[in-house]
Amino acid sequence: MTNPGKRLRELISAPEILVMPGIFDGYSARLVQQNGFQAGFLTGGGISESRLGQLDIGLMGLEENLQTCRAMVACCDLPMIADGDTGYGNAVNVHHTVRAFEQAGVGGVMLEDQLWPKRCGHMKGKEVISAEENAEKIRSAAQARRNPDFVIKARTDAYAMHGLSESIRRLNLYAEAGADLLFADAVLHEDDIATLVKELVKPVSVNMGFGIRTRSTTPLISAKRLEDLGVAAVIYPRLLTASAVQGMKNGLLALMDSLGADQVVDRPDLAISFEEINELCGYAESQALEQRFLVNATLQKKYSL
Repeated sequence: MTNPGKRLRELISAPEILVMPGIFDGYSARLVQQNGFQAGFLTGGGISESRLGQLDIGLMGLEENLQTCRAMVACCDLPMIADGDTGYGNAVNVHHTVRAFEQAGVGGVMLEDQLWPKRCGHMKGKEVISAEENAEKIRSAAQARRNPDFVIKARTDAYAMHGLSESIRRLNLYAEAGADLLFADAVLHEDDIATLVKELVKPVSVNMGFGIRTRSTTPLISAKRLEDLGVAAVIYPRLLTASAVQGMKNGLLALMDSLGADQVVDRPDLAISFEEINELCGYAESQALEQRFLVNATLQKKYSL
């Protein structure tokens, strides 16, 4: 995709809400595209937990994050917003961080105002830097991008500690500094989401977490209802990671149950086939390339002897 940022902007400004499932690996990227979604969110928590086996508490560095982003860009055609955490430093670091994500091929990056080391926005113990300091980081981000269409998504984690009014103040400061999409994480009430939409000067994104399962820090609201409230984009960063873990647990339990049995029961309900995995990961395209190049090369070698 030559300009993923432009495509993201079109989707964000469309009348319909932009639904972005969380992408964290090649399987999830391909499945999101295969199921017809128009964009994806590269979940930092999902990448940290699946890649490192560690909580989203600031243990994953910039290069580990970028490596995953590059791989996801290479395996699917979706415009994606990356999770840039706090930008990995001050406003100067943010400049280089934004350049790196832009070069990785994503269409935008989310930057948050937590104190480093950050943590998942739904964990206890969060702290935020001053709104003014983070506004300068957002200003640096906006000025760093070479492509003016590259989307800067500003996130505040102030809601849990300082309430709705401070979240609104911060996000409007970030919008003035150059943010294109605004996001207050871990908002507890539908009425507060409606107020954010009303009071913020740029399009609003919300986090619906698992999407199909409640959690204490996220109300379970349908995408249609969010669209009616005026929300521009919704992310589901925990949906596919949680579903994948549940699927692996189910598979392992079935295997353990079979270990002492004389015969193994075929369980296609718990695991897709080898052929389906190949199809998902581009078997047809690989075969076409082999036919195009390797077969022709073999024939040419044969007849040149």
